[in-house]
Amino acid sequence: MDKDDKKLTEIRKLLDGAEEKINAAKRILFEQVYQEQAESLNLNDTGKATIIEGVFDGEEMIDKYGKKYPVPVNYSSKSKLVCGDNLKLTIAPDGTFIFKQIGPVERKRIIGKLTQNDENWIATCDGKKYNVLQASVSYFKAKPDDKITVILPKTGESNWAAIENIIEKDH
Repeated sequence: MDKDDKKLTEIRKLLDGAEEKINAAKRILFEQVYQEQAESLNLNDTGKATIIEGVFDGEEMIDKYGKKYPVPVNYSSKSKLVCGDNLKLTIAPDGTFIFKQIGPVERKRIIGKLTQNDENWIATCDGKKYNVLQASVSYFKAKPDDKITVILPKTGESNWAAIENIIEKDH
């Protein structure tokens, strides 16, 4: 291994470590937001779970009053949620948030190319750009220029797409 390969390997290790720390910080922040929301609903006083229904917008669940609840990216990614999916949020008496998909919208699949713009991941399909979750990119170990299949709502407009799979890796 020559000097340049060692430097690239070291840079890759540093970036992986930084990414792990950023994900840990996001996880802590996410848990804090959930705890504050649970406390604002006075769940500890009632002793009963609270159930809220809403619609997924690509990142959050929005209830009928317009209040937003951040959906864990691992759940969104694993469940391949798309904009318009109906979700149920159960907030346990201890403040635990449990999301469940209760009404998926009709879906369509299209092929696109994955790109990265700063820290954001984009799927470009038929000339249109869709945001995709970092968690999905990490799960599939995707890289820029990979050919991917994404899932979108069958009708309506969406700025977000769910990665279904990688067709062809460009590396």
